[in-house]
Amino acid sequence: MRAILSIKPGGPETLELAAVPVPVTGAGQVRIAVKTCAVQFPDLLIIQDLYQRKPPRPFTPGSDIAGIVDEVGEGVTGLREGDRVATGVLTSGGLGEFAVIGAGRCFKIPDTVSFDTASALLSYGTSHYALHSRAQLQAGETLLVLGAAGGVGTSAVELGKSMGARVIAAVSSPEKAAFVRARGADDVVIYERGPLDKTASKALADRFKAACGPGGANVIYDGVGGDYAEPALRSIAWEGRYLVVGFPAGIPKIPLNLPLLKSCQIVGVIYGGAVEREPQMYCTQMGELFDMYVKGVIKPTVSERFPLTRAGEAIARLAAREAQGKIIVTID
Repeated sequence: MRAILSIKPGGPETLELAAVPVPVTGAGQVRIAVKTCAVQFPDLLIIQDLYQRKPPRPFTPGSDIAGIVDEVGEGVTGLREGDRVATGVLTSGGLGEFAVIGAGRCFKIPDTVSFDTASALLSYGTSHYALHSRAQLQAGETLLVLGAAGGVGTSAVELGKSMGARVIAAVSSPEKAAFVRARGADDVVIYERGPLDKTASKALADRFKAACGPGGANVIYDGVGGDYAEPALRSIAWEGRYLVVGFPAGIPKIPLNLPLLKSCQIVGVIYGGAVEREPQMYCTQMGELFDMYVKGVIKPTVSERFPLTRAGEAIARLAAREAQGKIIVTID
């Protein structure tokens, strides 16, 4: 089969398309003929050895996939060959023609849902877990989303609105501002790219505060990190919840006097770890999200599609922070 391989640590340009053996299905597993794989920021980190998990090389990156069950392992019930399925939060293996995964981590997708939509919808799991389980966002609260135009950020905007929150979207360009407004954001803050000095950091904090209002942001969804974290935290409400989701702009250093002064919580969101500990939660949650999609409550946006031969370019788009919605690699 064909697969993208990470042979050595490095950026997307180091990835290679190669012929590799078809993976063998073990007991309790299914093999999926992959149709689509949605790329995400951890794919960029893992090929650079910057992710918390480091699979032995050579390995195939990619985690959020949709396809057709090709083979069923011993002891598997509830799935059979030919079923249309999706699964996410794999450590690796998605950017290839076949992938093997534990059957308990797969769920059937409705016939009315396309494969690219299904793989794009998987990123909503992070935001669902973050906003429901970790932040317990309530109707009427204010939610500030950093990196709101990306695949995960867009899902936070849509889910926040579905939960009755007032959503402030923070993005890096006017084009992205228009994109998130079309997806329901109540207000938008455009921040500058690049390092922020003290003057720029204070100015951004003031803009966050103005957008969030005098009460501040009850929940902050930070999928960016870097120099943007501290200005955002300065806009948090009393007893607010600051969700640590990702670090495309770098790992921030937070002055701990800020959470003390606001009596707020800094809450880690590691979705993959939660799924490992509670796999049934994952399938239940995904069932809810697909139901929301069918009812039109959420609408995953696939902004670009790349063939498997250009998977490195798809990941490079994330590195350039140019994504609006989800970027999909089609395997066929």
